[in-house]
Amino acid sequence: MARDALVFDMDGVLVDVTESYRETIVQTVLHFTGRKITRDLIQFYKNRGGWNDDWLLSQRLCADLGTYVDYQRLVEKFVELFKGNDGDGLISRERWIAQPGTLERLAERFDLGIFSGRRKWEADLTLNRFARDIRFDPAIYADDVKKLKPAPEGLLLIKELKPGQTLWYVGDVADDARCARAAGARFVGVASPACSWHKDLKQALLDEGAEAVIDDINQLEGRLLTRAARNAETEPRPSGSGA
Repeated sequence: MARDALVFDMDGVLVDVTESYRETIVQTVLHFTGRKITRDLIQFYKNRGGWNDDWLLSQRLCADLGTYVDYQRLVEKFVELFKGNDGDGLISRERWIAQPGTLERLAERFDLGIFSGRRKWEADLTLNRFARDIRFDPAIYADDVKKLKPAPEGLLLIKELKPGQTLWYVGDVADDARCARAAGARFVGVASPACSWHKDLKQALLDEGAEAVIDDINQLEGRLLTRAARNAETEPRPSGSGA
């Protein structure tokens, strides 16, 4: 029997981006508008869906505050704040969520992959820092697709590379769930209790078809392995097998 493929979003799933991407949005909007938005407001937009791209979200937040900002100009400022000098910007504040050994044990049962809205250079900075020894294959980023989530293009590419394998996608926003559904993948949602919109987010992910919603990926091991064992026990046996 083919191994299942377990594919992760990065932000909010593998990596706590509260002090990196989310703070970069706050500082970018502050730079162009002179007004400091809350992280609750950012989460509100994320929960509604359609804002997987933090650059576009930053531009929209500026516009909603009455300031139009040229997209390229905004991207340059965002990257300056986020990347800094070869990774010493706000990206350096990121926290890896998986506890030691969690991904290694999952890799014994699943093929691990990534489908993230990050650009490859953004992902590489973080993975080289925290997960140099973990094999994510394939890893699909914004550079690799024509349409970002909730479009399913990235997951469909992974399905082509994993024929016959059940595909699980782990994400933390409505766009991730919609992407999984459109690609015919099974979905597990992540809703951190630290999020001020925790209850609303959990319900939104369930409404979008999540088979389970967990606090963080350290709970995946028990949830997925238990579910896989249960499915194996209840899976119909071929007639005439003699079993």
